[in-house]
This record gives sequence, C-alpha cells and structure tokens, in this order.
Amino acid sequence: MNHEPVISARDVRLSFPDGAGGRVRAVDGIDLDVARGEVLALLGPNGAGKTTLLDLVLGLATPESGRVTVGGRSPRVAVREGRLSALLQTGGLLPDLTAAETVRMIAALHANPADVDEVIDIAGVRPFAARRVGACSGGQQQRLRFALALLPRPEIIVLDEPTAGMDVSARHEFWDRMRAQADLGVTVVFATHYLEEAEQFARRTVLLDKGRVLADGPTDDVRARAGAAYVTVTWSPAAGELERVPHVAEASAEGARITFRTDDADALARHLLTETAAHGLAVRPASLEEAFRLLTAAPTAGHTGHPEEVSA
Repeated sequence: MNHEPVISARDVRLSFPDGAGGRVRAVDGIDLDVARGEVLALLGPNGAGKTTLLDLVLGLATPESGRVTVGGRSPRVAVREGRLSALLQTGGLLPDLTAAETVRMIAALHANPADVDEVIDIAGVRPFAARRVGACSGGQQQRLRFALALLPRPEIIVLDEPTAGMDVSARHEFWDRMRAQADLGVTVVFATHYLEEAEQFARRTVLLDKGRVLADGPTDDVRARAGAAYVTVTWSPAAGELERVPHVAEASAEGARITFRTDDADALARHLLTETAAHGLAVRPASLEEAFRLLTAAPTAGHTGHPEEVSA
C-alpha cells in the first residue's frame, strides 16, 4: 500500500509587504502532510495564514522557501491534470449566464469532465439551474462553484470558507453533500470560521496562528489539547476554601453553581466529592471554540513552526 501523503508541505514560508517597509510572515515554517481520503480543517483567527497556505497548495502562490507537493508533483501540475480542485470564497462567475450554462461551459474546458447533469444534482444546483448567475444568492453561487469544482473528477478538493453567505440550513445541506464526496474517498481540506463545521465534519484539525501550527491531530484531541475540561458543582465554599481546590485553571460562579476549567477533571472531581460539600457534579469537555480561544491566546514565542502533534 502506498502511504505517501497526497499533499505535503515542508518548512514552507511566505511573507508579504506590511506597507511600512517591513514584511509580514503569512506562512512561517509550516510542515504538513495530508493522507489520501482525509478530511482536514484549517482553523485560526484572521491573519493566521489559512488562505495563504491554501493558495500555496493550489499553486496560486509560490513559497519563498520550502516545498509544497501534491501527489509528489507541483500543485500546478495537479490542477492541470484535474487531480486537485477548489471552491474559493470568490471566483469569476459570469453574471449573464444561467447556472446550468455555466456548468456546461466550464465542462467543455476539461478533457474528461464528469457528467454535467450529475454534477448539477450532486452540488444542489438543480433548483436554480435556469436562473442567471447574477440573480443567484451568495449561497447559490457557492453551490455553483462546488459544481464547477467537481467537474474534473478531483481526488482532492480544497475549500476556503465554503459556506460563506449560506444560512444555517444551506450550510447543513452543503456539508451533507460534501460528506458524500468524502465517503467516496475524496480528500477534503477546508478553512472555516465556523468552528462547529470543523467539529462536526473534520476528522483532523490543524490550528494555525501567525503563520504557524499550534496544534495538529484528531479533532477531539485538538480540543483536549487546551487542557480544557469543565467541572460544574453546586457549592457554597467557606472563606478560603475555593482557593485551595487543586487542578483549577480558572473558576467562575453563577449563583450557587461554580464552574472550574481544569486539565485533570478526574482529580478535580474526586477532590470536590470527597473533600468538600460540593454536590450535583457535572463534567463536560471543552467545545472546539473554547479550545480555539485558549490555544490562540497562548504565547507563541520560541515556537519552531513545526506541528505539535497531539497524542491520541
């Protein structure tokens, strides 16, 4: 079996002028391997380097140093061969064509395109296929771009904020359709600001900040990486008793309910139940959004830029 990664980045760096005579490091020494059939989410605040990294993977930008390959070849070759396709936030759609005409026109540019009617159905374009693109909503235009991305029968689909402009129901429908592609073995790499999308869809999450990788691993493990479990109890501690509770990163109270953030929920729960009068104990893991906030708020000075693998 061939275990060679379908996407590989090695010590990739790219910077841009900052407008003040200096340069901003958009991608700062990233190492990343993506296996065939993976579903990977790129998360990070604005300016973290997500879109720049995707541009490098798609061959839309060239690294100043390091190397990006797709299937062992350059990204531009992979795009030309139809192995790699993309759904980006913006794109040159012609407003006077209908959605169906757009799909047929782009299909004619490919040597061996997928069936146009099948692509229209898979992407959910059928309900507005006869509508002019200029009259389509932002969400409908994204579905149309999805259809265009499917035309070359890609092995890899790269998505940059794919559900921008969609309402909640349209986002769920889009991810149902994308999940079907992943189930067929298509490799999916996507950047999103909707953390619930990563939590519900991505099997692996890479968290970026300032062009570097803060965490990389299975989505549940990246969430746990912040040391963020939450223990909530009903308790009226005596003076000074709260300060003596071990394994607490922070605590907040709402009435008689106290919530502790901890990196050792078992030890904290044991202490509260055996050493205090606390009762009504509940434990929950952090959401990915909470872990995201905690990890991106952590200092990154001295970071090497290499992925910090998360142990399963």
